[in-house]
Amino acid sequence: MNEWRDGLPRDDDRNRYGRGSSSAQPEGARAMRQVRREPTAGYNEPPLPPGMSPRRQGVPPQPGRDGGHGGGRYDDGYNTGQVYGGGHGGGGGYGDDGYRPRPHWGRRIKRILVTLVVVLLVVSVGTYFWADSKMRKEVDLSKVIDRPEEGDGTNYLIVGSDSREGMSAEDKKRLHTGGAEGKRTDSMMILHTGSNGPTLISLPRDSNITIPEFRGSESGKMQPAMGPNKLNAAYSIDGPQLLVRTVEYNTGLHIDHYAEIGFAGFANIVDAIGGVDMKLDKGFKDKWSGADFKAGEQTLNGQQALAYVRTRHAFSGSDLDRTKNQQKFLSTLAHQVASPGTILNPFALYPAMGAGLDTLIVDEDMGPYSLGKMFFALKDVTGKGGEGKSMNMPTSGSVGGNLQWDMPKVKQLVNELKNDDPVTVTADQ
Repeated sequence: MNEWRDGLPRDDDRNRYGRGSSSAQPEGARAMRQVRREPTAGYNEPPLPPGMSPRRQGVPPQPGRDGGHGGGRYDDGYNTGQVYGGGHGGGGGYGDDGYRPRPHWGRRIKRILVTLVVVLLVVSVGTYFWADSKMRKEVDLSKVIDRPEEGDGTNYLIVGSDSREGMSAEDKKRLHTGGAEGKRTDSMMILHTGSNGPTLISLPRDSNITIPEFRGSESGKMQPAMGPNKLNAAYSIDGPQLLVRTVEYNTGLHIDHYAEIGFAGFANIVDAIGGVDMKLDKGFKDKWSGADFKAGEQTLNGQQALAYVRTRHAFSGSDLDRTKNQQKFLSTLAHQVASPGTILNPFALYPAMGAGLDTLIVDEDMGPYSLGKMFFALKDVTGKGGEGKSMNMPTSGSVGGNLQWDMPKVKQLVNELKNDDPVTVTADQ
């Protein structure tokens, strides 16, 4: 029978501690009193988690030599088998229950997404201002006089010039551009964008039109009208502003933006994106442009692309057949440049943008956003999934070798564009 009372030794037994018992019965287990420091006031020890060994239970903080708690010194309190550095003050990455906390994946993913958005925003803003700084805003449309009223939608006058600016003698020979001085319009198109899809209208350069009176872009003086003439003569006489004035006068359509690119810039864009994939219905040759094509699918480089859009001597329809080829190629080029493979690839996008922007001449109000809208509209004119329409300006024959516009159809077409109505006019010539 246990002679201990309440787990404490009697006073007369204290001297016998460690010497055994005089009783014939074996001694029972002795309950030894532990000496441990009391928790500090206000400390609430967390409950023991279910199934957890008491040895894993966190040790209450002990008062240190400086009177503080949780100092983690080797002689503060006693060791319960817990690894030093854990618990409250060790910084070992474990919580109060002795377990390492689970990583907060939601927070990490959120931080990554926020970082990506910020980086994308910075890159986009930087690209916008970089592109805006490279655009040559040299055309002041505010100087054009007697302009028609604005209609619904947006009208771009897109011009391909035969400018040889920045080209070496070797480049001129390779691209078959000739050595003529100055520059003329090699192609002219009106692109209308609105709620019924884009419409691309080619203006044959040999169109028989009237050059109206105008204010000189450099002299500022009024100049008289010039009787029937070719459309491309307007550009040769006084540049882009007179061309816009002449197009507006003969069509009654307000031009909102102007964009012009020369031979070198055109070829450089094509080469920058690795060529343009075209399917030719028939082959043709033209010694003047350097064209030498077979029918079928092929990838045109910059030199071949320039020859393709400039060729007219190989076609019986002369300028009208050439404008159809220009429309087809321009839409294919825009479709390829605006593809995810180019836009999402900085190694393809920036060289293409740089090659085009270096030689692109636009009006003073044109920015990268307007230019981007124009390019994406060209992409939708023809080709895969295109919802737009392409056509020549309606003609009704020729006068003195120049194409005469069919004015009733032209007026109907202009009214439809002004009101942003679906285009019903056709031009089959």
